[in-house]
Amino acid sequence: MNWFELTGTIYRIFETQTFPSGFTKREFILLTDDSYPQKVRFECLKERCALLDGVREGDHVSVSFRIRGSEYNERFFVNLQAQEIVQTGVESLEEDRGKKAPSTGGERDAEDSQPPPPEPGKEEEDLPF
Repeated sequence: MNWFELTGTIYRIFETQTFPSGFTKREFILLTDDSYPQKVRFECLKERCALLDGVREGDHVSVSFRIRGSEYNERFFVNLQAQEIVQTGVESLEEDRGKKAPSTGGERDAEDSQPPPPEPGKEEEDLPF
């Protein structure tokens, strides 16, 4: 069976669902890295629910998954079953939110708000033009 891979940021992780038969399922949403980002729902079944234990919302990951299709009462469904989740080492969104944005050159930092001192031997002119 073919596996596919998609890279992006964990947007949301849902709680584990346990059914009376003992079957467990946990879903998550991945925000893709595309030019037009998409929110794609994946599911982890049975023992693969543990794949999400080491991951948190905002983490950048690569998800290997299988595409499973089914039909019920003339309705067709497609499920993306995560098989492997690997953190890609890109800093998480939560950490980025706490950091100061880099200077773009058009804005001045607080320490740069003072004018530079005059050069030795040259007097500062106070001319309006």
